Amino acid sequence: MQQFIDHDDFSTNHSGNEEFNTLLATQVSRRTILKTGVACSTMTFFGSSLIGEVAQAKETAKAVAATIGFKAVEAGTGDKIVVPEGYSYQVISRWGDPLFADSPKWKGDATESSADQAKQVGDNHDGMKFFSIDGKNDEGLLVRNHEYINPDFIFPKGVEVAGAGWNEDWVKKSQRAQGVSVVHIRLENGKWKPVLDSKYNRSINAHDTEMVIVGPAAGTESMKTNADPSGTKVIGTFGNCGNGFTPWNTYLTCEENVTDYFGSLKEGGAESTTHMKRYGVSSKDSEPEYRWETFDKRFDVAEEPNEWNRFGWIVEIDPFDPTSKPKKLSALGHFKHENAAVVIGKDGHVVVYMGDDQRSEYIYKFVSKNKYNPNNQAENRGLLDEGTLYVAQFLDGDTKGDLQGVGKWIPLTLESVGTNGKPLSETFKSMGELLVHTREAADLVGATPMDRPEWIAVHPQTNEVYVTLTNNSDRGSDKERKGMGGVKHPGVDDANPRVKNPYGQIVRWNEKESDPSAMSFTWDVYFLAGNPKVHPAGDLMAGTENITDKNLFNSPDGLAFDKDGRIWIQTDGNFSNKDIYEGMGNNQMLVAVPEAGDRKGEIRRFLVGPSGCEITGITFSPDYKYVFINVQHPGEYGKHPRAPKDVKPQDDPLAFSKWPMGDNEDTENSGGRPRAATVVIWRDDGGVVGA
Repeated sequence: MQQFIDHDDFSTNHSGNEEFNTLLATQVSRRTILKTGVACSTMTFFGSSLIGEVAQAKETAKAVAATIGFKAVEAGTGDKIVVPEGYSYQVISRWGDPLFADSPKWKGDATESSADQAKQVGDNHDGMKFFSIDGKNDEGLLVRNHEYINPDFIFPKGVEVAGAGWNEDWVKKSQRAQGVSVVHIRLENGKWKPVLDSKYNRSINAHDTEMVIVGPAAGTESMKTNADPSGTKVIGTFGNCGNGFTPWNTYLTCEENVTDYFGSLKEGGAESTTHMKRYGVSSKDSEPEYRWETFDKRFDVAEEPNEWNRFGWIVEIDPFDPTSKPKKLSALGHFKHENAAVVIGKDGHVVVYMGDDQRSEYIYKFVSKNKYNPNNQAENRGLLDEGTLYVAQFLDGDTKGDLQGVGKWIPLTLESVGTNGKPLSETFKSMGELLVHTREAADLVGATPMDRPEWIAVHPQTNEVYVTLTNNSDRGSDKERKGMGGVKHPGVDDANPRVKNPYGQIVRWNEKESDPSAMSFTWDVYFLAGNPKVHPAGDLMAGTENITDKNLFNSPDGLAFDKDGRIWIQTDGNFSNKDIYEGMGNNQMLVAVPEAGDRKGEIRRFLVGPSGCEITGITFSPDYKYVFINVQHPGEYGKHPRAPKDVKPQDDPLAFSKWPMGDNEDTENSGGRPRAATVVIWRDDGGVVGA
């Protein structure tokens, strides 16, 4: 999830649907926490009935009670990686490192051309997956997203985006630095190294890679352009945030903030449609770090008004076939995809959970039309092309004194009836057009707006589903209420102490009978992040009782389970370490055990990242003895108080961070500017990480 611009901190959802925060406020008010002054507990305050259901599911599945076996690290503000005692790490595969045997070496001054970048590792690593080769623990394909670029670092001094020195090649370089890379890696003599002459290595980027559009939206009028009148082919992928992977060994990359890349050179801007406004597409200039429309008319909405509809999808990639064309999966919906959590339902249908990462957006799931066949992987390759997309509606379920909420999945089909009593077929002329307008369809059926849904992860034994709701910076603003026709924004009342919600939370739900294909669920809040150092006990801003001054954090983002049921939590939040964020330090990764005997809800800090970074992307070797994570945008100045004052990043790229230079890595050709990189971590005794 990108932090360079706060583009997700505004809402384009003016549907008026009841927000999840209102339900949370109801639950809080019902338990009179503000009256009693008793700090809430994730186990007794939220969802005890849900925990009972999960316990039954665990007994049926004979779940392993996971434990945490490392000593927690302290919060920090340094410019290096910090891991627990007894662990070691290696920095690998940095932005600008070679992809191929003939790739140019990193220069460090950003003067590489777009042709150079096409043969180098992309920028700002995000979601990723380690695909083992032949079941090996020490050799595989590292498939990884490259979400966006930092113009201050990727362009040399004197080049201003859409200004001095700006030309077509800089646009191409930016495009080739984003997308997905496939890198063959191997463990040799205790160090992970790229296999540069491998047939698998590949750059799948925004400029060079042709893709096919599959599913109901393929060939619809909204997908047709001058360059592609068929509406079935598209060049590139970008804004690649989280990821997923399938049981048939394909990679899913999620296109998130694609709307930032489109603008117009037309005087006064292009005409804005309701559809553009609902998704946040500018009718004038694109975001200032891109401005691709200046040399690529595909990104000028006046020249190509439909091009932006062809981005904001989940893309399926076969990493083991470098000649294959990636597929944009229109059946999974069109929105700002964060990640994709894939599971198999009890009836054999494939289920994909997804979040739309913008304030007051929705949570979705897709259920495939056909069933997974473990004995025929080739047959499974089309399972995500057809199926039904659903959107979540969270409800207050306390009508009988239960402590958890309930919810249901609403199908987004032409036959579905909106809250206005009319079928969606009266608004959308085909399923393809409905899916292009996924947000509008979800508005009409009464979906529940959430606090920026980020990553979703599914417990490997119980099928319990967890989602990070990273934060909500501006709920109830005058501007937003005006946009909603003057309606008082849900959640703005004395019963809800988290109107601004700067810390975020993790919500979980349990599908009926623990079946991912079910159409109803119960939900609770796993924890609310907070800061008991600066907020008094009993104030919900202090967080739930498993949040202490030893594990403070804000803005949970990346999320994954290991095989034993430990949940790994990565953060992308405010690293100022001041005021309400006192004691939180740099962004980090934590490990939690949701329930395990007397260790209920335990959370420990496992890793602290360098200055200005986000910690994101997580994958494991098959034996879980190595964990791979990504350090995105180290040294990014942003708006944080700890950033150097009166210094232009392009004039002094190393002013805030020099990482990874000098941090446990080969420093050859590593200087010049901060670099996103992958970090691999292991236990010195060779055991399972986290245990």
